[in-house]
Amino acid sequence: MHRALNVHASPLKFEIDPSELLELYNSIEAAGLTLGAIYHSHVRSKPYPSQTDIGFAANWPAVEWVIVGLADGQAPEVRSYLIEDGRVLEIELEVE
Repeated sequence: MHRALNVHASPLKFEIDPSELLELYNSIEAAGLTLGAIYHSHVRSKPYPSQTDIGFAANWPAVEWVIVGLADGQAPEVRSYLIEDGRVLEIELEVE
């Protein structure tokens, strides 16, 4: 797992610095691995891709989006999606 910083330091908006993103991606490839998933949280809503997520996903085809929803102080809810061509498809999340 590789972590990245949100340049906005905000619970309402996220963005990863492009140079950090490239460095993370290159380190994954250098290790002979493939980027399989990107995870983040929605601190005020259910774990469903936002329009920002859908737009960002256009650059990452075939990558799973794991979202942790932390809405209304409820127990965290985790869901996973494939987002391609603006379409959102929920996929079963398996935890081993």
